[in-house]
Amino acid sequence: MSPFVIDAALIGEAIAGFLWPFFRIGALFAIVPVFGGSEVPARVRIGLAVAVTALVLPLLPPPPALDPLSAASVLVTLQEIVIGLAMGLVVLLVFNAVTLAGESIAITMGLGFALMNDPQNGVQIPTVSQFYMIVALLLFLSLDGHHAALALAVESFRTLPIGASLGSDATWQLLSWAAVIFRGALGIALPALAAMLTVNLLMGVMTRAAPQMNIFSVGFPLTMTAGFVAIALTLPAFGESFGRLLDEALVALAALSGR
Repeated sequence: MSPFVIDAALIGEAIAGFLWPFFRIGALFAIVPVFGGSEVPARVRIGLAVAVTALVLPLLPPPPALDPLSAASVLVTLQEIVIGLAMGLVVLLVFNAVTLAGESIAITMGLGFALMNDPQNGVQIPTVSQFYMIVALLLFLSLDGHHAALALAVESFRTLPIGASLGSDATWQLLSWAAVIFRGALGIALPALAAMLTVNLLMGVMTRAAPQMNIFSVGFPLTMTAGFVAIALTLPAFGESFGRLLDEALVALAALSGR
């Protein structure tokens, strides 16, 4: 009876074949909204990354035959982490645009001082931005944005197999996509900002017509009330703008992965 022999090389290849996809998916979960916020414990994110990697592992192409302890293996690991972070950054920039739009509206309303902690980014943002972030997260889940991002991440293993880099134009693509923060924020906040600008113009005319009126005691509650009314009336437009930004993000994500 032959003794049971453990081949260390085969075990190393199996571990590397699991770890490299895990690093890409784990890096995506570390930064992508819904999963990458500080409100989600790190152990939960790691567990989700392990579960997803185990599910998609049979669908992935075979990894390169490299020594897990070699310098080439370390380089491949770094490349997988960079690819996952870049894919998560594409989606995260859409939510940063929502945050910037909420800050612009809050400052125009006079509520820029009303801050609260944002668990997604770990910083303090205006309450108006937090409201828009909650709506954006609900829209992201209802539109299956998390499923689409995960499906593109799995598909990236076919277009960008393990060991392949993003390419020389990936940095330029990410820098170009970063402009969505300002373009998307303007598209989201423009209806409410236009309404607030009209109110401010009316307040200026009233101050000019009646200089004895205390603009500070009248203008602040009027501006704040008009801001809340503008937010309520422009919420349907916000949903459409966010949906377009999410579609553009998925297209950029596919282009980044080489599709």
